[in-house]
Amino acid sequence: MRAVVQRVSAAQVTVAGSVRAEIGAGLCVLLGVARGDTAADAERLAGKVARLRVFENADGKFDRSVLDAGGQALVVSQFTLIADTAKGNRPSFSGAAPPEEAEAVYEAFAEALRALGVGVQTGVFGARMAVELVNDGPVTVVLD
Repeated sequence: MRAVVQRVSAAQVTVAGSVRAEIGAGLCVLLGVARGDTAADAERLAGKVARLRVFENADGKFDRSVLDAGGQALVVSQFTLIADTAKGNRPSFSGAAPPEEAEAVYEAFAEALRALGVGVQTGVFGARMAVELVNDGPVTVVLD
């Protein structure tokens, strides 16, 4: 499982021309689920995301989490994060979990974040989405 976490001042997901989800200040989490990932893996990663200290304190140092900052999370499924680019120019996605397995783990991740107290909005699993965000900083962290 891999997450690209971006600190944002705003983010939204549009599907078929309609805004599906949007947040203000918080985190945009692009989530890739690999073969063999479980709900337990999702809970572990959700804990890392919720406690990731990428928000500044009064001294300008990264010392606050999304929970501390009172922000939300926009979670978007993105199987392309599991791409293998070791051979050639075309990425292989064979390491990504099949959709029926990945969706359950993706949902478990979102639920685990909610259970930790983070307000969560989600994209539409498997849909073609347009993700718009304002990366604040920019701050981007990759978590496995």
